[in-house]
Amino acid sequence: MTTFGATILWNRDVDAVFTDNKYSRAHIWQFDGGAEVPASSSPHIVKLPYSAAENVDPEEAFVASLSSCHMLFFLAGAAKAGLVVDEYRDEAEGELAKNEKGKLFISRVTLRPRVTYAGKSPDSALEASLHHEAHEQCFIANSVITQVDVEPS
Repeated sequence: MTTFGATILWNRDVDAVFTDNKYSRAHIWQFDGGAEVPASSSPHIVKLPYSAAENVDPEEAFVASLSSCHMLFFLAGAAKAGLVVDEYRDEAEGELAKNEKGKLFISRVTLRPRVTYAGKSPDSALEASLHHEAHEQCFIANSVITQVDVEPS
């Protein structure tokens, strides 16, 4: 079994009362390779100035992790098929909705990968097959109940 970790670090501003719920949600995600990502609640959920709009929020990170995982498996499949990928761009999007218990969750993530190839591009059937296989293999997609749609362009 392989394990993965991250350190999430938040500190209260000295002047923040905290119990009045008027404190900054800005925090840091630290990863084992040394990367640090400024994070926050989404300003769609916790209004400014208590969220940091310029930071990554958990909902965005969730969408990005699904997209990134899909891309990595797609690239591996394309290489195995003898294709040379020059660029992979995905403008992925997640939707927040309420489930049957009235709880908010990311109900759908739509991946919109646009792939540019060096030399000959694959036909649409092969590219669709590569995306299907990438989705089937993606650890993150296999870990969630969220509907994940792939709409290559």
